[in-house]
This record gives sequence, C-alpha cells and structure tokens, in this order.
Amino acid sequence: MSPSPQGPLLLGVRHHGPGSARAVRAALDAARPAAVLIEGPPEGDGLLALAADPGMRPPVALLAHAADDPGRAAFWPLADFSPEWVAIRWAQQAGVPVRFMDLPAAHSLAAEPGADHDEPEAVRVDPLAVLAETAGYDDPERWWEDVVEHRGTRGADGSGGGPEEVLGAFEALGEAMGALREAYGDGGHRRDLVREAYMRQRMRAARREFGDAYAVVCGAWHVPALRAKTTVAADKALLSGLPKVKVETTWVPWTHRRLARAGGYGAGITSPGWYAHLFEARDRPVERWLTKVAGLLRAEDRQVSSAHVIEAVRLAETLAAMRGRPLPGLTETLEAVRAVMCDGSDIPLALIEDRLVVGDVLGEVPDAAPVVPLQRDLTRQQRSLRLKAEAQDRELELDLRKDTDAAKSLLLHRLRLLGIGWGTPTASRGSTGTFRETWRLRWEPELSVRVAEAGIWGTTVLAAATVKAEADAAGAEELGEVTALAERCLLAGLSETLPAVLRALADRAALDTDVARLAKALPALARSLRYGDVRGTDATALAVVAAGLAERICVALPPACAAGLDADAAAELRGHVDGVHGAVALLADADEGLRERWSAVLRTLAGRDTVPGVIRGRAARLLLDDGRLPAEETARLMGLALSPAASPADAAGWIEGFAGGSSGGGTLLVHDDRLLGLIDTWLVGVPERAFTDVLPLLRRTFGAYEPGVKRSLGELVRRGPGGSAAASSASSAPEGFAAELDPVRADAVVELVRMLLSAPGGVAVA
Repeated sequence: MSPSPQGPLLLGVRHHGPGSARAVRAALDAARPAAVLIEGPPEGDGLLALAADPGMRPPVALLAHAADDPGRAAFWPLADFSPEWVAIRWAQQAGVPVRFMDLPAAHSLAAEPGADHDEPEAVRVDPLAVLAETAGYDDPERWWEDVVEHRGTRGADGSGGGPEEVLGAFEALGEAMGALREAYGDGGHRRDLVREAYMRQRMRAARREFGDAYAVVCGAWHVPALRAKTTVAADKALLSGLPKVKVETTWVPWTHRRLARAGGYGAGITSPGWYAHLFEARDRPVERWLTKVAGLLRAEDRQVSSAHVIEAVRLAETLAAMRGRPLPGLTETLEAVRAVMCDGSDIPLALIEDRLVVGDVLGEVPDAAPVVPLQRDLTRQQRSLRLKAEAQDRELELDLRKDTDAAKSLLLHRLRLLGIGWGTPTASRGSTGTFRETWRLRWEPELSVRVAEAGIWGTTVLAAATVKAEADAAGAEELGEVTALAERCLLAGLSETLPAVLRALADRAALDTDVARLAKALPALARSLRYGDVRGTDATALAVVAAGLAERICVALPPACAAGLDADAAAELRGHVDGVHGAVALLADADEGLRERWSAVLRTLAGRDTVPGVIRGRAARLLLDDGRLPAEETARLMGLALSPAASPADAAGWIEGFAGGSSGGGTLLVHDDRLLGLIDTWLVGVPERAFTDVLPLLRRTFGAYEPGVKRSLGELVRRGPGGSAAASSASSAPEGFAAELDPVRADAVVELVRMLLSAPGGVAVA
C-alpha cells in the first residue's frame, strides 16, 4: 500500500506510546514511503545516522543548546517505545531518507521563556482528557490504554490488526483531533501555530523532492493543521522576524525516571517501565508483567510463589472484565498485586511502582556523538576509575589512603566545584577519620547540560576546576565564601589555585570587622588543615591565615557578646562559639597558646553578667568538658545563673546553652546530682506567669534528650536529687548497682576483659 494520492501519509501519535509505536511500524511497512519526516529540530538531522550505531541504546535524548549559553537548552527524549524512534530505525533499515521537521532549535531557544503564552488567561487544552471525557472515561490514561496501547496485544502481527485497520486507526484519530481543533482552535498552545507553519514548509520541500510518497510522524494534535490548506505567504508571515541563536546539538543518555517527570501532552508519561514492557511483550503482557513483579518481590525476600502469580492474573482479568476493559491495564494489575502478593500493604507496592512501573533504565550513546572536550575528559576518567554513570542512587565508600579511591574523590570534588552534582557527600558509616569519604551518586540527564556549561572554563576537569575556582575567589563578596572555597580547593586537590584563594582570603579577612562572619569562616579553614596529610596538599599558608583569624576572634568576641543581643542574635552567636571551639581544637596542635587564649575568652564569657544566658551557659559547658572548669565552680556559676535575681528567660537560656544540643547535657545531669538539683530547685521556684514564657525553651532543651536519659532524669527528680550522699546512695543508685565501685568484684573481670581485647579484631592490652 502506498501513501494516499491526496497527500502524504500523516501518522498522528502520542509521544512515548508503545501502541502508537507498533502502529507506526505497521503503517510504514504497509505504505513503504520514499522518505520519513519526524517531529524534532532540523539541527539534529546530521546526528540521525548515530541511531543505527550499536553503541546507541535508548532511552536517549537529542540535546540542543545555545552555543554561547549552554544553560539555555532543550531536550527531545526518545525511548525504545517512542513512535519517532521506531520511525527513525525503520527508515534506516529500509534505506530511505529520514529528517526532522519541527521548528529549528535556533528559534525555539532564542524565544523568551513563556513566549508561547501570549494570553495569560488562556487555558491550555489537554486533547487526551477531552477525548476521554467524551468517551465516558474519567481517566485519560485509561482511555488511551484501552483505545491505543492495548491494540498491539490483540493482533497476531503485534500491530493490533491488518494494514487497513492500522491506517484506519490513524485516520480516525486524525479526524478526532480535527474536531478538537475546530472547537478549541490552538487550545492555548500559541507557539504551535508557528511550529506548524514551519512543519508545512518542510512538507512542501519534501513534496518537491519525493512527491506525495513520504510519511510524517508527529503528535496527533498537529495532524489537522498539517492537512489544512494554507498559502506559502501565510506561513512565511508567521515565521518572519523570529529571533535566532547559534546552537549545538548532540545525543545524551536519558532515563525512564526522567521520562516520567516531564509534564504536558506529548511530553511525559506516568509509567515508562510499564509502557516499555507493553512494547516488548508481544503476547500475554499481563502474565509476563506479574512474573516480573514476583521476581522483584522474591529478590526482596518476600514469599511469592507461582500460585500467587496465577491468582493475580485471574484477579486482574476479572477486574478488567467488570470494568468493561479489553485487557487489564496498569490499574488492574497493581490492584491484583496489592491484594494477592502484598497482603494489602502499600509498602511493597511502592517498591514495585518505583522499580518496575517507572524504573531506573539509563540509556547509552556512542563515542562518535559530538561532545565538548570537557565531556570527553570526564568520560575518559569515568572509565579509567570505573565510575559508571547510573540512574539509580548508589553509595560509594572511599578510602583516601588508596590511590584509586583518592583519584575518585578528587574527580567528584572537582565536578562539584564546577556545579556538576553527580555525587553528594554523605556521613561515613563506622569511621569519622579524614581518610574516609562516602558519596551518594546519581546521574541525571540534565548533568550533560551542566558539563556543557562548565566547558567554558577548560577542556579537562582539572583545568576547568582550577580556572573556575580562581574566578570564584576573585568574585567572592564575603569572607565565608572564600573560606568555603579554600576548603573545596583542598578537597579537590587544586594546589595551583590556593595562592589566588589565599590572597582573596587575606584581603577580605583584613577588611571584615564583623566577628560573626569571622567566626563563621574559621571552622572551614580549620577543617581544611586536616586534609594536607591525607591528600598530600601543602596547607601551611592556610594555617597562617587561620591563626590570624582566630586571634582576631579572641579579641572581638567578648565585646560582641555583650552588645545587647536579642534572642535570635544570641542563639546565632552561640552557634558560632561552638564552631570556633571546634576550630581551635584543630588549630591548637600547631599553636598550644591559642588554646589557652581561647579558654580565657570562654571564662570571660561564662562569668560576665552582661552576656546573654545562652552564651554564658555554653561557655561554662565547653570549659567543663575541656577540664578547665572545676565541678565546684560550675555549680557556682549555675547557682548564680538560676538565682532569684536572674530573669526566668535568661536562666532558661543558660540551661539551654549548658545542657542543650548534642553536647551530652542529659548524661551529665544524670551523673551529677548537684547540677540537676540546682536546675530542679530553680524550676520549682519559677513563677507561674514566667513559667509559661520559658516553657518552650525548656521543652526544646530537654525534649532533645534520648528517651533513656529522660527516663533516668525523671526517676532522679522523683527521688529528690541533690540530697545527702547517704540518701543518694540508698535511693538514687539504679537497681543492681552500688553507689561506689567494689574493687574486689572489679578485679575479678580483668582477665576476661584482657582476653576479649586481645582476641582477633580486638586491641591488645598490655
């Protein structure tokens, strides 16, 4: 059968529809056109030959981006079950020309965002929703499955019928869209009028070359406009004056999950994994699908037998018959799975929807696809380090003492500095040493755009990261930005960049007088100093800057804390005190005098009445933990802070600073009856009206404790903490424990402990 003498063969489809894909293949087999036009940007014509490369594995996407602004980009994704992909492969196998025919990306990327919404109040029509409602369906997806997608499962040839029936289905769908276009016009898709004018221009060019013996594969919504009789002058008028930019195109890997995210008619689908299955399973799709489900559940250690599969198939078919559907759809199969295989639970069903209904399939493109030099270097390093790009989340544990793991770490840190977030650092399990890193990797298609954007900085990852870091240092406005950048440069092994970063750091540190910003900047510098030994980076110059910054903080912090701070500012400064304390602990290895100077600052803060209670309490706690504040002095400071002369709000703030957060304040109170008794006595004496004001702060402090700590504190308060030693010994010791250590009983277990610690995997004890 050849195309109609009245014009070319117009095949209106739904993008990413397996039924449409099968029907397109059957229609092309029947019509045998001399050429095929596909909806897509003509700039991709030169890349179509790569579709036949063995290294090309859908899902993939045609990427077009502005040459001078790679961030301005657009994707045209294609899956195995996309009708356009099927048409491209059919044309290549048949040896006939295949071309794209949509509006060039040079125009669409030059248009301002939202240019297709000329009228803000215009409502964009969803053609499938209108047709489904007309047919009596409340779900467009279910209607499309019944009418189109399940057709491919009913014909012996996999097409849903013979050539006449297949071509008739396209004709019927085109007529339905024609009725919609008559009723709704452009349906709020104003940009489509321009696109369709260009499509008609491409069709005229094809007619001059092939006559009417060519086929067009496009979204069904466009079919009526492409059939309409319009003049060349009218189409040129629509296309005149369009803005234009220079673009570059290539193929990039795509994912099923990304197909599910796209929105709008013709762009996204909710169940790409299910559609891929329908396209691959030419017969008995429900049985094969439920077998996949059973395999997944068995892999998750759920007891699923063949009998479950048989019963689930029966239930799905029964539900479809009750609802008047030709075959069970995704809704029926999932309901059957929930009832039969999941015992009515939605938890395993969520796993099925994530792994099978959507899926994590990631496509591949051949090496011959054009890419920026930076992408080639990244691909080379990925292969060398065996870091495969994957669509699903993957956790990567690195030991930086190993050369390969250290190289992986450098690559991931350099990519993050370039804005290519392939990996995200996460907390390491089992060890907090500087030699260990944990990353969560996930490759998203949009990262290809980020790589293209980063290509302006250099042709290799190392060169690009170096230039980008120097530019960031020069453009940083705040001290904290530069200190964070210095840390990232050390993590990324960019030793050549450090001089420029340090110059910017010294310049901004010299001019900055805000102690909060100085305190915020110091921890990143101190952390950076830890990376020299593990990563082989010289951080000597950084240590000099960090020490100078710490000295300035020691001088400026006490006046800043006594400057009439409100509650929010005091809480923020309390956090900076914590950060500086941790930084000083790291810096003190090189300068022991710094630790003494910082301790003097904390003693000043702890004993000065004008300092907010939350900061005084925090300073006292840090001194106590470091062994620089005796228990008696700690009790004295607490007694002063909780005396009747102190305001309830300030006293509650002192408790928050001393016992709040993750500092182990609850455990301290469990083991120190004296401190707990002071708090208990103060709390009982707080006036009722004031108690209402301080209650939220107290709840935040004590609510953060572990359940066991809270139970112990409650029991101690009930028994009356702070009593005599005898009373404490008699009443507050937990059951099974004495008030003091029994040396005889303790010595009896020494040999056993020595054996345990000397065992394989233990630590030898002298």
